[in-house]
Order: sequence, then structure tokens, then C-alpha cells
Amino acid sequence: MNVYLLSLLVFSPLLGILMISLMPKKEERTIKQFGFFGTLPPLILSFFLCSQYYSGVALSAFSIKVDWIRFGNLEMYDPKLFAVNYELGLDGLSLSFILLTTIVSSLAAMASIYIKQGWKGYYLLFLILEIGMLGVFTAENLILFFIFFEMTLVPAFFLIGRWGFLEREKASYYFLIYNGIGSAVLLVAILILFARTGTTNIAALTQMMTMGGVSLFAPISSSMKYGLCLAFLIAFAIKLPVFPFHSWMVRVHAEAHPSIVMVHAGVLLKIGAYGIIRFAMGIFPEQYESLALALVLMGVISFLYGAWLAMVQTDFKLVLAYSSISHMGIVMMGLGALNEAGLQGAVFQVISHGLIAALLFFLVGALYERTGSTMLPNLGGLARSMPVFSGFLLACGLASLGLPGMSGFISEFMVFLGLFKGQPLLAAIAVIGLIFTAIYILRAVMLMTFGKNDSLEEKEKRDIEGWELVPALVLLGLIIAIGVYPNLLGGPIQSTIEAVMLALGGR
Repeated sequence: MNVYLLSLLVFSPLLGILMISLMPKKEERTIKQFGFFGTLPPLILSFFLCSQYYSGVALSAFSIKVDWIRFGNLEMYDPKLFAVNYELGLDGLSLSFILLTTIVSSLAAMASIYIKQGWKGYYLLFLILEIGMLGVFTAENLILFFIFFEMTLVPAFFLIGRWGFLEREKASYYFLIYNGIGSAVLLVAILILFARTGTTNIAALTQMMTMGGVSLFAPISSSMKYGLCLAFLIAFAIKLPVFPFHSWMVRVHAEAHPSIVMVHAGVLLKIGAYGIIRFAMGIFPEQYESLALALVLMGVISFLYGAWLAMVQTDFKLVLAYSSISHMGIVMMGLGALNEAGLQGAVFQVISHGLIAALLFFLVGALYERTGSTMLPNLGGLARSMPVFSGFLLACGLASLGLPGMSGFISEFMVFLGLFKGQPLLAAIAVIGLIFTAIYILRAVMLMTFGKNDSLEEKEKRDIEGWELVPALVLLGLIIAIGVYPNLLGGPIQSTIEAVMLALGGR
């Protein structure tokens, strides 16, 4: 049964897709219920996998490998040559991303109750998107990874362009163009690797590239390895994104429906960091090391640039959009630090930001549902009429700026610890961004909660209640849990980090 569990996890949203497909499109309440319940099987299975890990079961026991596609007839040389298998696997890093995906997806499906029309199409696309995200984090070969990667782009494009704000269609095309370019670069790199090595298995490629570049089929020169490493970095830097590949993400954050941005900011952006760790850093450690300084520079620029622009925005959605760019800069700084503290901090930052961003955009959705606005000048005085909402907003804001006791502090502390060890001058410059972060977070929160504004009637300012408390409490609870007990996340990812650091020379 263990070998089928990952396949069951990845494709379990199909049950929800089937139920929704059989429903008349006017059955709003039932479709929304089935849409939410369709996210529960992967959530339950991910918790089961987590419990198995903590009970001592090796995650490798859940791997599956089935013959799938063969190109050419080279079995006389080696049966593995140009064979693409259906391979799913799990380690501590991918388990952490899967838990993030299933939790955020279920809560975003719950928040999608705010969707006003097209419920059937919305939830069908939503569940297809979840299948793609789960597949990305479990795929054990590059072709399968790319298929699932592309599977996330199509439903996300329609979800952004069909449900959202005034310029949603323009935002969806920006999303498609930028991510399409990244996908093209990624595909070229994968095909070159496949043509030169005869395999797309991630473990096999890692072994080949770290043992002198001698492949099963043809040698790969040092310059080609640099080019391939750079291609992976560009493809996933666009996905993350960091400066100067960021403009598409600002539009998506501002124009997509908040429940979609919960998934986009909470999970989809994190595929970029996952890809850099798994492929660029894992398969090409020597070449990655020589490019690390450029990554740190990109991270510092993104951190400062995003924070500076967030300080001057008057739309709360844009504050959060530029905040995401800034926080992804922290991720890039950690990935470029080339030491265990920096890498561990980068992974913590990815998970932490996923939870914080999901909570912030859930609050944006709840606020827009009540007021019809996200402009800071129009939202003053919320602490008086919406004290519970204001409390969650303040707590989440403090987590975002790195208050001790919350997940944001742990991630930023470790990233800067690693960066000061490797690049002290750049780390000292980047510290300025922490001041900017405190300014734009506190400015936005204070304007919304205690600012002066009488344009909204009290009935429009009803506090969050009932089912709305569930996503808010779950996400805030996880943010505090990781901040108070970091080993909750640090334990599962440690073996992966140690393996990557060993390949990088054990710094």
C-alpha cells in the first residue's frame, strides 16, 4: 500500500473534480461544499505521511517507480538509457512543501466562498491546480516535474483572468508570458540534460554531475554545466520571483481574487525556491557555488527594492505584493550564503512567508467583502468596529516584520546569520531592509486600524466571525508554532540540507 500512497495523494483531488462535474452549475452551495471537501483527502494523506515520518518510518518507503516512456531502442547498451519512468518520491524537504500546499489549499478553498459567480469552473480549475502543485513536490524525474509544473500554469492563468478585479485579464497574460518564458528556458535545459545523459532521474543526474560530469551516454563539458545551471536559476528566479523578474507578480497580487492569491503567494511562488534547491543547487553544486555572489546581490536588491516601494503604496494589496518581492529577496540571500544557516533560513522563510502571505490575503478577501475597498485612506478606524480582524492583522503584520516568537523571526535570523558569515558587507547593507520592513508594515496596519475615516458605515465593518475564524486561527497558530518550536520544521528538512551542504563542500 505504501508505494501507492503518493499517487493517491497527488491525484486524490480528482474525487472532488468528479463530484463537482456531476453537479448542475447553479447549485452554488453544494458546489462550494464539494470544492472544499475535494481538498480534504490530500490534506488527510499529508498529515498521515507526516505522522509516519515522526513515528520513524523512512520516507523512501513511499517511493514509486513504474516504466512509462522509452525513446529509441538502446537496451543493448543500458536499459536505463532514454527511459522516462513514472517516479514519485518523498524526503523531508518535499514533505514540508506538501504540508504547506495541502493546508493552504484547503483554507483557500474555504475562503473561496466569497466567489460570486462561475463556481463550478472555479473549483474544477482550483482542484486541478492542487494536483499540479502536489505533483511538482513529489516528482522524481525532470520530465514528470515539468509536466506537473506546466499543469499549474494553465488553471492559474484562467483563475487569475476569470475571477478577480478590474485588470485581471492583463494580469493573467503577464503571468502567462513571464512564466511561459521561464518554462521554455527550463524545458531547454531539461532536454539538453536528457540528450546528453540519457536520463531525467533527479538522483541519477545529481550523481553524474557531482562525479566529474561523466554520464551514461555522453560527456558534459564544464561550460555546458555552467549554462545549464544558469538556465535553471533563471527559470526559477522568474517563478520566485526576484528583481528584475518581478513585475508580473505585482499585477497578479493586485488583480487576482484574494483566495487565488492565497495559493499563489502561499505555494506557487515557492516552487521557485524548491527548484533552485533541488536542481540548480543539488545537480550543479560546483557551478552554483561560483554563481552564489550574483544570487546574493539579486537578493539584497530585491529585499531593499520591494521594501522601499511597499512604504509608498496606498493600496494594501500592493503593499503586500511588494512585501512578497522583498521577502523573496531574503530567500535568495539565504540560498546564496552557501552555508547551513543560510540555507536552513531560506527554507524557513519560504514556509513562513507561505503561511503569513496566505493569512494576509485571507484578511484582504474578508475586508474587501465588507468594504469593497483595499485603499489605505478608506480603511481607517477598523480597530473600533472590527477588533478581532484588527487583532489578526496586527499579529500577522508583526510576524511579517520578524517579531521574536513567530516564524518570520526564525527565518530572517538564520538567513542573516548565514549571510554575515559568508558576505558580511552585503549583509550589513541588507539590514537596512529590516528597518524598511518595520516601517511599511506598521504604517499599513496603523492606518487601517487606528487611522481616521468615517466614509464606511458600521454595518459594512462587521467583524470576522463563524467559519472565517478557522483559516485565521489555523494559519496564525502555525506561524506561532514554528516561531516557538522551530524544530517542528527544522527536523524534517535537516537531512536534505546536510546532503546539499555536503555536495557544496560541507560549509
